[in-house]
Amino acid sequence: MALTKAKKAEKVEQLAKELEGSTSAIVGTFAKLTVAQDFELRKTVRAAGGRYRVLKNKLAARASKGSQIEAALQGLKGVSSVAYTKGDPVALAKALSAWVEENAQFTFKLGIVDGKVINVDEVKALATMPGKEEIFAKLLFLINSPAQRLATVINATGRDLAVVLNQGVEKQKFAS
Repeated sequence: MALTKAKKAEKVEQLAKELEGSTSAIVGTFAKLTVAQDFELRKTVRAAGGRYRVLKNKLAARASKGSQIEAALQGLKGVSSVAYTKGDPVALAKALSAWVEENAQFTFKLGIVDGKVINVDEVKALATMPGKEEIFAKLLFLINSPAQRLATVINATGRDLAVVLNQGVEKQKFAS
């Protein structure tokens, strides 16, 4: 079934709106993907906070004009799909990488993070990085750690004095 010009324009406009707000995307290709595998892939991407679409290469190139991922979607060849997110790019990369390990039919073509095009190796490296929440937790620990140590040292002086006084009382050193 051929798409009419009006339908193509509508699809381009819809994809452009979705891509405009995305901060990162991973473009891949698939061969002989079953319906069940496609369903699982879409479910995995949604769980990571992203969206997944199969692309028509020319429509994707038109839709990406003016967006952060324009450079990546120009000149795509073969069967292409894109998983994109407004949220954490690491979470999306981790979810896709885990799914790809079990399903060799899907392979990465490239990725985009904050408008910068990254290659397949960098997408795989992105998947090994800690997520935003983990980085924030580590940062908060590092910020909080010196304050906790200072409080411990300040409390230790009073505690040690109380222990010495208690030992003196027990040995009746203060009896006059």
